[in-house]
Amino acid sequence: SSGINAEYGEKKRCYGERVIQVEKCSFTPVVLSTAGVMGNEADKLYKQIARRLATRTNQSYDDCIRYIRQRISFSLIKTLVVSRRGFRGNRCERVQKDSDLNLLYSKHNLIY
Repeated sequence: SSGINAEYGEKKRCYGERVIQVEKCSFTPVVLSTAGVMGNEADKLYKQIARRLATRTNQSYDDCIRYIRQRISFSLIKTLVVSRRGFRGNRCERVQKDSDLNLLYSKHNLIY
């Protein structure tokens, strides 16, 4: 946990001031450990996104937070695999949407 806090502090110092001055907005780095542990700010961010998604789609909060965490986990695994073995596919191939939430997105006109 102290490693995550140190990484968070470093990213915040590195980018925070520039983002505030140039972009006129706030900056919160999302820091994850290699073991999948999230920093406090990342956890708060995912919970806020899940609450908003649950409200907008009339799904349960538990389903939304589970979906977000699964998507992030699979994205991290995919990134790890590609970095270890290299990309072995057609770079133009279309990304398929998850079948379990296709209806959710089409019903509520959400952008994937």
